[in-house]
Amino acid sequence: GVIGSVLTLTILPHTDYIKDHFPKVETQEEISSQQETAVKPVVAQPTAATSNSIADTVEKVSKAIVGIVNFQQQQNNFYGNPSNSQSVESGTGSGVIFQKNNNTAYIVTNNHVVEGATKLEVSLYDGEKATAEVVGTDALTDLAVLKIDAKYVTATADFGNSSTLRPGDQVYAIGNPLGLNLSRTVTQGIVSATNRSIAITTSAGNWDTNVIQTDAAINPGNSGGALINPQGQVIGINSLKISESGVEGLGFAIPSNDLIPIVNQLISSGKIDRPYLGVGLADLDQVAQMYWQNLPSTTKGVILTNIEANSVAANGGLQVKDIIVSMNGTEITSSSDLRKYLYTKLSKGDEIKFGTTSIPLRHAL
Repeated sequence: GVIGSVLTLTILPHTDYIKDHFPKVETQEEISSQQETAVKPVVAQPTAATSNSIADTVEKVSKAIVGIVNFQQQQNNFYGNPSNSQSVESGTGSGVIFQKNNNTAYIVTNNHVVEGATKLEVSLYDGEKATAEVVGTDALTDLAVLKIDAKYVTATADFGNSSTLRPGDQVYAIGNPLGLNLSRTVTQGIVSATNRSIAITTSAGNWDTNVIQTDAAINPGNSGGALINPQGQVIGINSLKISESGVEGLGFAIPSNDLIPIVNQLISSGKIDRPYLGVGLADLDQVAQMYWQNLPSTTKGVILTNIEANSVAANGGLQVKDIIVSMNGTEITSSSDLRKYLYTKLSKGDEIKFGTTSIPLRHAL
């Protein structure tokens, strides 16, 4: 018995018996050491889904987004010389390169970004700067087309079909909020609504413009930038926002389907050719009622404040103080209504049947 016990204690440590029947107890130090060795950064490999990620899309489109600096002449009369002036930066905005033909590249932006400029400087994706020339502007729709030398351009953006948009669709705004220091900022949102009508005041008069509403953040400097869909197509040009106290997420963009015809006409002729009446207008509800007599307070329309000699209106028999209440049977309640009908429903040479009334005024307007 004694000999057998001695043999067992001598041989057992050299066998797998203990390893097989008693699991090893590891210390915390050993466990930690093994974990540090096993844990490694995981890099996602590109797949069909991630290779077309929104980051890739934005990076591609961003190469077609530019910053625009508006320079205007400022008089310097400090030394009593009124002819002494200098060009100073008046404002900044954004633009989208959408076409490159031979030696010329075209940029679409807002009219209010370039209005009044004596010089326009474009800042491109790679940091290059180029002087831009105005091809044409349209204050009423707040659109403008610029051109630069094509040697600066490496990418252009494509327009999408804005008529397919629905509330809830994902969209991304790209532009230069608050100036070029934050160039090509990307914000994310959804289409909040389509076919919104927003009343705006332009240098060409009041206008109800059709817009896409979005909650993607749009700030000063974003004007003229792109609103894109997940496919990287430009479906709108960011134009304005409502920034009243307590209001958030109310940005608006001009739909691509509305701007494409304007852009094409600006490239071909440098201006938008619209019917012209030759009249001065004022909304009737803006004329103080103290000037009225024998006219119901509920009357709505547009009063003619002046008529150009030899104009269509003059030759048609319209007179100052006439009130336009309808055009071809369509009710007209404001100057915006009149312009909208004239510019969207009629062409040069069309005949118009005006519904009018006239009022004697106690005082001249």
